[in-house]
Amino acid sequence: MKTGIITLVFTAIITTTSFAQTADNMKNFDPAFAHTVYFWFKNPDNQTDRAKFETSLKTFLRNSKYAKTNFIGTAPEATRGVVDGSFTYSLIVTFESAEAQEGYQKEEAHLIFIEECKDLWEKVIVYDSFGI
Repeated sequence: MKTGIITLVFTAIITTTSFAQTADNMKNFDPAFAHTVYFWFKNPDNQTDRAKFETSLKTFLRNSKYAKTNFIGTAPEATRGVVDGSFTYSLIVTFESAEAQEGYQKEEAHLIFIEECKDLWEKVIVYDSFGI
C-alpha cells in the first residue's frame, strides 16, 4: 500500500512538471508562435504614463501562465527610411502554440493590464505569426 502511494505521488510530480512551464524553459525563445504588439500613446512624453504602463506590463508578463519569453522595447532613433519609429512601445511575446496565445488573451493578468492601461494608448497594432 505504501509503495503504491509513493508511486502515485511520484507519477503525479513527474506528470505535473513535464507539462508545466518552468522558469528555465520560460526564458527560451519558442519559435512556434510570436505575438508582436505596437503601442502608440496619447501622451508619449508623459513619464507618469510610461511608468504606469511599464509597471503594469511587467506585472502582467510575470503573472502570465502562457507567455514564454517576452521583449519590451521602445523605438530607437531611425537611421533608415524603412524603419518605423513612430510607436511608443513594442512587445514581443512567444508561445508554445496558437492555443497558448488564445489562453493568454483571456487570462486575468492580461485583462487587468488592458483595463489599467487602455486609456494610455491611442493606437495598438498586433502582428501574430507562426514560426517556419
